[in-house]
Amino acid sequence: MSYKWPDKDPDEIVDYSVDWSRFLGSDTLSATTWFIFDADGNKEEVSDAEVVNGLQFVSGTISGKVATARFSLGTLNVKYEVVCRITTGNGLQYERTVSLRIKDK
Repeated sequence: MSYKWPDKDPDEIVDYSVDWSRFLGSDTLSATTWFIFDADGNKEEVSDAEVVNGLQFVSGTISGKVATARFSLGTLNVKYEVVCRITTGNGLQYERTVSLRIKDK
């Protein structure tokens, strides 16, 4: 199942988050890795300031049980699939895929 964030304008620099608090219970969030699917459908791991298929991953942060990614740019009318992979304090790994559509506002 894919989740959906609000649409992003290509001129915006915006933070989008995944709240893991209900899912993790008493476990903690210790690390996060972000991915963007490229134009060929390959899941590409991104680092700060990297651009994949026109969408720029600016940076990622963790605050408590919330993982946040900051995005810039993006191609109009393209729906990106972004993956948030977390590692918990107990060493477990989970992923969530979130859709992000680029639209003029």
